[in-house]
Amino acid sequence: MTARVERTALTRSTRKSGPRSQPIERRPAPFSLRCGALLIDYIVLAAILASSTLIARMFGGGARAAGNSTETVGIVVAIAAAILDLGVLAGLTGRSIGKWATGLRVERNNGEQVGLGRICLRHFVGYPLSFLTLGFGFLLAAMTSRGRALHDLIADTIVLREGPSQPRRP
Repeated sequence: MTARVERTALTRSTRKSGPRSQPIERRPAPFSLRCGALLIDYIVLAAILASSTLIARMFGGGARAAGNSTETVGIVVAIAAAILDLGVLAGLTGRSIGKWATGLRVERNNGEQVGLGRICLRHFVGYPLSFLTLGFGFLLAAMTSRGRALHDLIADTIVLREGPSQPRRP
């Protein structure tokens, strides 16, 4: 009974405003796109750390001098970028940089927008717990029918993919 209700809540169609409005269908995100979104978020943070290390090596004059200020600034900038990307941006829009690039959105399980508190619970508590289970928390998304991982279950969220509605076959 609840699976039927949840499934109908996910497949509801809305219309975009504009000259070419077409129905939009929201489906649970495929596991591969979720992995791609996480990879893009990771690449952004790793690029900040790598560029700060390169700058430190070019201007530091040696390995000891390079480890002090520039790399520390890079770590602080990477932490700030992670908080802004995974916390603030995702809390306000439902999308991190990676989810925006892959066309995914995080919403509450009942279809409402996710807030800052719930997204912080999902990313800063749920993600580490998913890692601590040796990645099983992430693989749970590939094994469940609605594609919810451990961090989604903790924060009562779901990751959706929005796309054009396809005609249903009888």
